[in-house]
Amino acid sequence: MLIAFELSGEHSTLPGSEVLACLESECADFSVVLRLDGCLMIEIRKDACRVADILTKKLSMTHYITEVFGIGGANEEDVLDTVEKSGFEIKGTYSIRVKKIREYSTIDTGLMEKRIGGIFFQRGDRADLKNPEVQLRVLLTEDKSIFGRIMYSIDRSAFEARKPHNKPFFYPGVMMPRAARALVNIAKPEASLLDPFCGTGGILVEAGLIGIRVIGGDMQRKLLLGAKMNLDHYNIDHSLMYQDACGMALRDESVDAVVTDPPYGRSAAIKAESLEHMLTGSLREIYRVLKKGRRAVFISEREIETLAKDAGFRILETHVQRVHKSLTRRICILEK
Repeated sequence: MLIAFELSGEHSTLPGSEVLACLESECADFSVVLRLDGCLMIEIRKDACRVADILTKKLSMTHYITEVFGIGGANEEDVLDTVEKSGFEIKGTYSIRVKKIREYSTIDTGLMEKRIGGIFFQRGDRADLKNPEVQLRVLLTEDKSIFGRIMYSIDRSAFEARKPHNKPFFYPGVMMPRAARALVNIAKPEASLLDPFCGTGGILVEAGLIGIRVIGGDMQRKLLLGAKMNLDHYNIDHSLMYQDACGMALRDESVDAVVTDPPYGRSAAIKAESLEHMLTGSLREIYRVLKKGRRAVFISEREIETLAKDAGFRILETHVQRVHKSLTRRICILEK
């Protein structure tokens, strides 16, 4: 089955990596067909509906999962030709929506919906915009059009409800839930996940909500107490430790994923001997406690690739996120 993942615009590269990591975690038999700006098209050769159903409960940076019936050119006649030649037969009522990705296309989406509706009207199909049995969708990318049926819509409202200021304990400057979930998914945890700089527990909450046992550590007791409040609020199985990330009380190779967002700047350097010491020591400790062949996701405002390699890691990916003028975050995906 050919499936299109309509990606969110929150980041240019993370949404696609999240989809691929989730597919790998589910041991899906798949291949990448097209990588487009804002859309990732995948062929899933076995149990596609089951895999899509699982992913819709995990993904955070995807809007829709769509079964693809046709791929064509980007101009108006190409779109109509793709729909007509798709061979898709509607069973029940339908709705049709045409969506531009990144505003590449100059097509009038409202007019195009009417023209596509005319094709189905001539076939005797019935439209129902309020409660359709089949939701059809056309994606307009830079140079292609994709026609298909929406299989699943990701419930993004749940992530909005878990924004930091809505949790029992709030502390400014923490990661948003959608980003935290995406990084958890990219880390591919199987049973356990560690965040050695857990702060208020935002990353741990997102991991716990998909059934992962979580372990957190921090050097600020206030934040650890806040993390416990937040984790208890969501009934998440957790262990929290007051500990230095440069010397953790965990056995060698005892966790199967790590995601962490260490503190930045002068305040972090004061608590450690130096920022360099904190980064070097924590990377070595993460390498020690992580199981062989497993992933760590490490966020930093500076390049840590050399330090990570010195610790023994292999660099899989680096994603760059511009927060504001003076802060760019680097998200490094590491493998032991």
